[in-house]
Amino acid sequence: QVQLVESGGGLVQAGGSLRLSCAASRAIFSINAMGWYRQAPGKQRELAATITSGGITNYADSVKGRFTISRGSGKDISYLQMNSLKPEDTGVYYCVVHGGPMENGREYWGQGTQVTVSS
Repeated sequence: QVQLVESGGGLVQAGGSLRLSCAASRAIFSINAMGWYRQAPGKQRELAATITSGGITNYADSVKGRFTISRGSGKDISYLQMNSLKPEDTGVYYCVVHGGPMENGREYWGQGTQVTVSS
């Protein structure tokens, strides 16, 4: 099994920046894609950004131009650079890894990190 741990969340004023990190408890042998999801209070979890093993990125329309996802190395799985933050970006941010064949296609989720953007 793999545990993912997110860090970097916190309280920031609107217009500010945060950088989220996702680390794994062990090296993940094959990864198809990794991503960040978020869940605002009272709302469903939604995609924020994903990146494939080939480096292809995908962003929710609401974060395009403001958020940047990148891959790490080893146990450092991915990062999410969040700029020009808005109050509507507030929520719990979750790291996810979609494992490849050597991980039997398993999907791993972190416990989440809280991001709060004040107006």
